[in-house]
Amino acid sequence: MFFRAAWSFVLGKQKGGLGMRKVHSPGDPAPSKGKVPAYTNYYAQRSYPMPDEPFCTELSAEQRALKEKEKGSWTQLSHAEKVALYRLQFHETFAEMNRRSNEWKTVLGCVFFFCGFTALLIWWQRVYVFPEKPITLTDEWKAQQLQRILDMKGNPVQGLASRWDYEKKEWKK
Repeated sequence: MFFRAAWSFVLGKQKGGLGMRKVHSPGDPAPSKGKVPAYTNYYAQRSYPMPDEPFCTELSAEQRALKEKEKGSWTQLSHAEKVALYRLQFHETFAEMNRRSNEWKTVLGCVFFFCGFTALLIWWQRVYVFPEKPITLTDEWKAQQLQRILDMKGNPVQGLASRWDYEKKEWKK
């Protein structure tokens, strides 16, 4: 605890302040670097087309003048002004919401990348991590084991020996 407080004091002296934690009274606002944008509750999608708040909440002088002009007759507004008013209220039109995007290409690319990475990882594990196959899994060993079972006549009623023809030395057909 003491070490942290001392380190904070040292760092603060280097930066010209009191430390990592600044001293301020409870009534003072917290210091900030710039203006924080206001919280917006704007939410518009195809399933919810009418948001509770307009898209633009902070208007410039030009936009405020357009809003004043909006209160008058709409026949005096040009098409560009009507579009600008629409853009103040909504972020996108339905046509823009329904427009196809190229996001599927990114998703498919990521899927192929991770499949390739996984295949590379499995190959690396087979080559460098997993041990060699035991001798009992080789084809020669399996053939010798089968021959031993047939020579011992193991399970001659319903098993392997019942399907082997001992006179012709081949599998029964």
